[in-house]
Amino acid sequence: MSFLDLVNKRYSIRNYKETPVPREKIDRCIEAARLAPSACNSQPWKFVIVDDAELIKDAATAAFTGILDFNHFVFKAPVLVLIVSERQKISAKFGSIVKKKNFSLMDIGIAAEHFCLQAAEEDLGTCMLGWFNEKKVKKVLSIPALKRVELMISIGFSADEKVPDRNRKTINQMSSYNKYS
Repeated sequence: MSFLDLVNKRYSIRNYKETPVPREKIDRCIEAARLAPSACNSQPWKFVIVDDAELIKDAATAAFTGILDFNHFVFKAPVLVLIVSERQKISAKFGSIVKKKNFSLMDIGIAAEHFCLQAAEEDLGTCMLGWFNEKKVKKVLSIPALKRVELMISIGFSADEKVPDRNRKTINQMSSYNKYS
């Protein structure tokens, strides 16, 4: 399929089949993320893959109960992936300070999308989640207290048959040539 077809195939899935995801498919998604570019080749990420059903339940409970009582579809996802910030190379960190831009978060976003695009290629659905109880999730998954969990990605086979219509800005609304207009 063309790259644009792949991009169109990838959308946020919130309804998963109970079918287990073969680790080979997850490994190819991890490989795609591993190959993502990063500032000064820092590769400031660690992917924590959770495919144990009880641990998914515990992590989802930690992430989405209490005040954050939403995203219940995560409980049915056969796999959760957490992306943890790792140390940047000193040159990337210095550049982030000088330019007042968090290159590490940009790098993690690129790696996460590489992961999700490969998942789409594998006929898997994903949903990136940024709003969850990080402290409780870190405790459940033994992630060190000083680390940051930047993203959680649910992954599995979609239970929905068709790609939903998506409301996107037109090309002219979201881009311009040669100057901002």
